[in-house]
Amino acid sequence: MYDKKLSFFSRLSLAVGSFFSILGDSEFAASVLRLREAGHEAVSAAPAAPYAAPQPPVPAAPSIKEASSESALQLLGLLQRQARFIDFVEEDIAGYSDTDIGAAARLVHEGCRSALREHFTIRPVREEAEGSRVTLSEGFDAKAIRLTGNVVGKPPFSGSISHRGWRVEDVHLPKLTGSHDATVIAPAEVEL
Repeated sequence: MYDKKLSFFSRLSLAVGSFFSILGDSEFAASVLRLREAGHEAVSAAPAAPYAAPQPPVPAAPSIKEASSESALQLLGLLQRQARFIDFVEEDIAGYSDTDIGAAARLVHEGCRSALREHFTIRPVREEAEGSRVTLSEGFDAKAIRLTGNVVGKPPFSGSISHRGWRVEDVHLPKLTGSHDATVIAPAEVEL
């Protein structure tokens, strides 16, 4: 802190320098504003704090949210109803011939495909055919594209599409009543 009064030119030099610092540094501007709001008494009574350079923002940790099990159970119920999916997966197929398994798989496949197409709009992440050569520039969507193989360095990356990926654009699940028990994927059947 200075005990003597500053000359006009010293104040002018300080004002011009402060002006540009306020324009270029939001933390410095906030400090100046706090000093102005505290008044002249606080400025003369408090020792001058050293100016701290602004720190780069720390990226927030990704939030973890719990997925709703009801939607997953509802999808399993739809796959069971239209494709007998759970019946097929839970069946011990060791005693069946490949021909019998193939015939059953064809029916399950048709039902699963029908259920997915009825309740979801699914599109490929990449439109190019599998095996096509592509170049991924900096800023590519790492949530939608997984790099495999020898991943070294920074983008741009060149490689072949081994899988086009899938993205759900729309979901059309049926609405559920409040009394619906989603854990019952398929009710037991009792023939009378």
